[in-house]
Amino acid sequence: MVFMNQKLEPIFKKIPHRPPFLFIDEILEINSNSAKTRREIRLEEPQFIGHYPNNPIMPGVLLCEAVFQTGAIFLSKKLETELTNTEERTPILSRIQDARFKNMVLPGDVVEIEATLDKIVQQFYFMKGIIRKQGKTVLTLSFALAMIPKE
Repeated sequence: MVFMNQKLEPIFKKIPHRPPFLFIDEILEINSNSAKTRREIRLEEPQFIGHYPNNPIMPGVLLCEAVFQTGAIFLSKKLETELTNTEERTPILSRIQDARFKNMVLPGDVVEIEATLDKIVQQFYFMKGIIRKQGKTVLTLSFALAMIPKE
């Protein structure tokens, strides 16, 4: 079962997402400007029951979500080092722009996901994301997240 995977523990400490709505398997790197994660696409995932029967293709919106989750991991680490209070925060998506899908992702594919900070405006973090499989670009997009204190 996915919950038993020890690679997920660092993810669980950074963001509130949990299976079946967690679309990253492992944190590869977090630095001062970006984060990189990895995801193996598995045929037994629930989205493939309907997208599409007998021709499973990873939905583009879920690929976008993997980028957003990677961005949230980056921001969690950034805020952890910058804020003095330890108040729990929830990542909230506030903007998606210019999503471009360049290749399909299928069960069995392993993708690398990167989210890079572009600029900060008040509490909004504007980022760019990219997903690659076997070195080829699958998705590019721009987005903004806000880290909101948990109510």
